[in-house]
Formats: sequence, C-alpha cells, structure tokens
Amino acid sequence: MSSPSKQSMLDQIKADILSKNVCPDLAKQATQLVFGVGDPNAEIVFVGEAPGKREDLQGEPFIGASGKFLNELLASIGLNRQNIYITNIVKYRPPNNRDPKASEKADFLPYLLKQIDIIKPKLIITLGRHSMEALLPPGVTISLAHGQLQEYQGRNYLPLYHPAAALYNGSLRQTLISDFQKIPSIIKIK
Repeated sequence: MSSPSKQSMLDQIKADILSKNVCPDLAKQATQLVFGVGDPNAEIVFVGEAPGKREDLQGEPFIGASGKFLNELLASIGLNRQNIYITNIVKYRPPNNRDPKASEKADFLPYLLKQIDIIKPKLIITLGRHSMEALLPPGVTISLAHGQLQEYQGRNYLPLYHPAAALYNGSLRQTLISDFQKIPSIIKIK
C-alpha cells in the first residue's frame, strides 16, 4: 500500500474523531486535536499518553522537554522522527496535564487501533503506563514489563517508561536509555 493512500486513511481517522466529537469535554478546553505525525510506513509506532501544553498549542506530539529527550533517544539508535510514527492514546490535552481518565482512553482506543492497523508497524512502543494499560492485557505493570517484548493479539509491543518520568526521576533515565538500546535488535528479529 502506498504512502499517500495510508496517509489519506490516517487523515480520515482524524476527520472521524472531529466529526464524531470524541471526548467533547476534553475537546472544548483543548486548543486542537493532536493526532499523530511521522511516516505512515514506519516500522515503529510510539504511543504516549496525551498531549501536553506545547503539543496542544502546536498540534504535534512530543515536542516539549519529553520530545527533546525522545529525539536524543532516537538519535542514540540511529533513528529520527522521519523514520517513525508518534501518537498518543488520548488526542486532546487533559486540563492541567492531569492523567487521562479510563473513559477517555477507552473512547480514543478504537481510533488508535485503526491508526496502528493502517501503519502496520513491526513494533509498537508504549511510552508510559497509560498507553501500555490501554494496549496490553490487564495485570501488565510498567515496572515489570519495561524493556521486555510483549506479544499480544498478533502485535509486538515494547513497554517503556515515559520520557517525562525519566526527566523527573533520574533513576529511570538510565533504565529508559538501556531499554531503548534494545529496539534495533528487536526490529531485526521481527
């Protein structure tokens, strides 16, 4: 399937979210929908939790401090944003950067799954517990699953700590860097 047709299908999902007014209370207080960016033919899709303030203003995921750290992590394994696709489970910024509610994650999950179905990545990397809990079976915890390949419903997942957690908790920084170094070999074997 060529890029333009994949991109047009992704654009249609974005249009569907807007036309169906998904999470109207979140939409009302957000600047805009933050859908996702990157290569629609990417081998890797990164899924975060929800846009922050900078992402809400600019309409692109992971552009604040977490995004800068993510860019450094990508560079450390020879990738950049043009090689991957980045999105979030929740597509609107929650007020005051609160955690996304379970109902918000559930409302957006079908659209995220459609994004993944279109892109067909070899690997889905969940950044933080919110996207991991939305995509993996109940009972999986980030503290035990981080850096460990998970196969679930025919897809390959690599749960990682969220870059923001590593920025605020120095002990997680090296863990995230080490887990990130596993990505190239996982992609090669899959």
